Amino acid sequence: MPTMLLYIHGFNSSPLSVKAQQMRDWCETHRPDIKVEVPGLACYPAQAAVQLETLVEKYRRDYRIGLVGSSLGGYFSTWLNARYGFRAVLVNPAVRPYDLLVDYLGPQQNPYTGEKYLLEPHHMAELKALDVGTISKPDTLWLLQQEGDEVLDYRQAVAKYLGCKQTVEACGDHAFVGFDRYPAEIIQFLGL
Repeated sequence: MPTMLLYIHGFNSSPLSVKAQQMRDWCETHRPDIKVEVPGLACYPAQAAVQLETLVEKYRRDYRIGLVGSSLGGYFSTWLNARYGFRAVLVNPAVRPYDLLVDYLGPQQNPYTGEKYLLEPHHMAELKALDVGTISKPDTLWLLQQEGDEVLDYRQAVAKYLGCKQTVEACGDHAFVGFDRYPAEIIQFLGL
């Protein structure tokens, strides 16, 4: 069966993010047989979830799918893992984005796309609806976490993904310094 890598970017990010491009470039060079999908997600959680479900439903019968999710994309990846069982690598994932993003309510502009939008309280409810309370298959998840993350409290992810494979590095930042060290291991973990 052919394989597909689905990379899910974070809040106010895009397919142009550095990590997305590093994964795409690595696959093009070393594993051109892997289909790489990096969708540009809608700004609103419910719309982004529908986009991801639609994409997964389009490919899941014909491809073995593996996920990489960064920040809010890690939250979405956890949700897709619970729904479909896909293996996933979570890079500095958001654990409770519905609490974190309350501080961002109001006008927003995506720095990659320039899109302007309004983040409202009901969008936090949309995020909460996607929350996975208990990790049922910890062997299918790998947490890549840096303690120096200036946006998220790394301890939340370490606690949430207890029992999962974890690589927790001192220092670093939210963008995950040195991510380019990991693509080969990520593809191996995902079984692609």
